Amino acid sequence: MTGLSDSFRRPIDYLRISVTDRCNLRCVYCMPPEGVKQMPHSDILTYEEIYTVAEAAAALGINKVRITGGEPLVRLGLPQLVRMLASIKAIDDLSLTTNGILLARYAAELKSAGLQRVNISLDTLEPEKFKNISRGGNLEDVFKGMTAARSVGFSPIKINMVVMAGINDNELLDFARKTITDDWHVRFIECMPFGKTENESRFVPVSEMREKIETLGKLEPCSVQRGNGPAKYFRLPEAKGTIGFITPVSEHFCFGCNRLRLTADGKLRLCLLNEEEIDLRERLRNGMTPEELKSLIKEAVASKPLRHHLTEGQVPRGRPFSQVGG
Repeated sequence: MTGLSDSFRRPIDYLRISVTDRCNLRCVYCMPPEGVKQMPHSDILTYEEIYTVAEAAAALGINKVRITGGEPLVRLGLPQLVRMLASIKAIDDLSLTTNGILLARYAAELKSAGLQRVNISLDTLEPEKFKNISRGGNLEDVFKGMTAARSVGFSPIKINMVVMAGINDNELLDFARKTITDDWHVRFIECMPFGKTENESRFVPVSEMREKIETLGKLEPCSVQRGNGPAKYFRLPEAKGTIGFITPVSEHFCFGCNRLRLTADGKLRLCLLNEEEIDLRERLRNGMTPEELKSLIKEAVASKPLRHHLTEGQVPRGRPFSQVGG
């Protein structure tokens, strides 16, 4: 294993794999009410093609893989892909981000297949508000998914909350208290203006979030063992759980970016907030050899941009968030 680094000497060891652009929710910051035009099934990478890309990436130094969507659990047979990826010896951290709606059904099978960690997207603790944010979801399904995930041994389970002004920012303290009372590990995420101009008016900077949360007590910096990514972690007094802040807008973390993204239709995306992509699917289907694939991944990493330009008003509009995988 040689290890991958981009032209700015950042080690690249993390691959996020979107397995579908489809979702069983229509969250307000992610999709329009009618959803998005779905990709033809023939455009979506097969599990075998995803495995081929992951195997090549792992041979170059990728050791962390996260499965995303859309909602990954709506794709049939996902535990099969988990089992395939778990068989790649160089991958030592295999995780999944889900909205939790179907997690109760699949938690045991995913754990048995080799999945190590689960992140659950949850933006409110209020059933009616959840229905409004997700445009129709049932909060109880998410809680059942969390319970099932814990019961089969997923730990820690991280909760991702996108904080939106006037929508759920009044629940910051409720989520923060859960890290004390229920051992939750909550990550508060700034709302990004990704293809949706209304998201700009929903933006709450992490500085404001921290100010509110610290009315509960002083936030002490802490570390986590695995999967900390771009979050900065803290702990409230006497809390077993943690609080993380992800600041893609107010305090970008591009200088430490270690990731690539593979879209469901086989494009290698070098930055979430940059629309440059490299097509792997057509090359794979035209007989590209494993060595050629590795060379293409190396070339892609070498062209990874230094940073995004949200603060200069450059907002990606080409793809909806659900097609990129977060």
